[in-house]
Amino acid sequence: MKPNSMINSTLISQLASLIGQANVLHGHETEKWQSDWTGQYHSTPLAVVRPATTNEVASILNFANTHGLPVVPISGNTGLSGGTACNNSLVLSLERMNRIRSLSPSTRIAVVEAGVIVGELDNAARQHDLMFPLSFGGTGSALIGGVLSTNAGGSNVVHYGSTRDLCLGLEAVMPDGRILDLMQALPKNNSGFDLKDLFIGAEGQIGVITAATFKLYPHPKTYATALVAIDDPGIAPALLNALQDASDGAVIAYEYMCEKFVQHYHSLHPEEKRIFDFSSPCILIELASSSCTSLSKILQDVLAGAMEDDMVRDAIIAQSETQRKNLWLLREAAAEISFHKHPVVDTDIAVPLDQVATYLRLIPSRMKELDSHYTDIAVAHLGDGNIHYTVWPSRDDESLLQAMRIAIDDQAVALGGTFSAEHGIGLCKLQSMEKHKNCVALEIMRSIKNALDPNNILNPGKTIPK
Repeated sequence: MKPNSMINSTLISQLASLIGQANVLHGHETEKWQSDWTGQYHSTPLAVVRPATTNEVASILNFANTHGLPVVPISGNTGLSGGTACNNSLVLSLERMNRIRSLSPSTRIAVVEAGVIVGELDNAARQHDLMFPLSFGGTGSALIGGVLSTNAGGSNVVHYGSTRDLCLGLEAVMPDGRILDLMQALPKNNSGFDLKDLFIGAEGQIGVITAATFKLYPHPKTYATALVAIDDPGIAPALLNALQDASDGAVIAYEYMCEKFVQHYHSLHPEEKRIFDFSSPCILIELASSSCTSLSKILQDVLAGAMEDDMVRDAIIAQSETQRKNLWLLREAAAEISFHKHPVVDTDIAVPLDQVATYLRLIPSRMKELDSHYTDIAVAHLGDGNIHYTVWPSRDDESLLQAMRIAIDDQAVALGGTFSAEHGIGLCKLQSMEKHKNCVALEIMRSIKNALDPNNILNPGKTIPK
């Protein structure tokens, strides 16, 4: 069967026999899945199927593989790189697979399905004085399957690592419907190839993740949080080292925001009480511990020394949980700020820690060469070198937008970095993937894709350049 001929009553009936009529949507019922969160990618899916179990996912993929029907797995549809564009494809929505299968306080392990909202897993862990530490602005809507498929990072990577570091095992359905069970909750398991990591960050190219086993951590009993004004981002590594040394590695977040980012926040939220009014770049710093009670004094002492050394211009240390949350509202508004104007070029690069300041200094001149009237903002996870550099071109010209994306990625690679840190490749970064990814690495990726998905039904046209 050809994709363009697939949307008919026979198809609907066959899919309905697998998962029930109510869970096969078509026509106007698919509107929710016709656009991604950014509004930049629009599609017309053939139909949307909503399985509730791993066996139902297996039945759907077996059917799709038999008939050569392209399938696009979608979790919360909160991605930023076009990874869920689904024109003439069957959308496989995992939102009904939303059970926390088990949560063990004694072993600090949770087993969850791919449709569980990230924030809900954290809320469940908190009932046992634990936490799921993956933290970013979209945790209230992003689903487990999506963060695994892009290896999401967020603000706490400096201490807890990315999604890959939190995952002990997973369950996935192969393109032909076979179920791969790698759900062991074992920190040590050297029984051949580490197949789990093939699926994490693969954006649904070789299988559909249906469940995972995660590590949980003690919920911090104390926090120390500050917003620090700086003149030069180049001081960031030294200040981070000083904080880590003094606190025995208690820094869990170290987030950079440029001056213009703060200005945009205040313009979008004039009702917010200004507890900060810095006319310079700033860093949001957070220390946390489940045992140490002197974090605030440690933070104050390190920042006082940094001020004496002219590393820090000013600082506000949160004196209450309300103040702490207000400081985080600033950083968590990044997606809202980035996409409040169009056209927009939103990027996700990473460079070595000692090259962050160099990147931030060099990239504006490259943008000005392309568009003398552009505007921009920059935020960064300074603890891991991940920069989200957003540009608003002065005109809506796709060739200009693409030239900007290429220049932004080129500069990162030139400094020893990467063109994609945590948002994935999708459609947006295919050109950079082809240009910058090692050719042998691309050959291996294509070989794995061809071996596991020979009919190319899973998320075709994404992630791996032709």
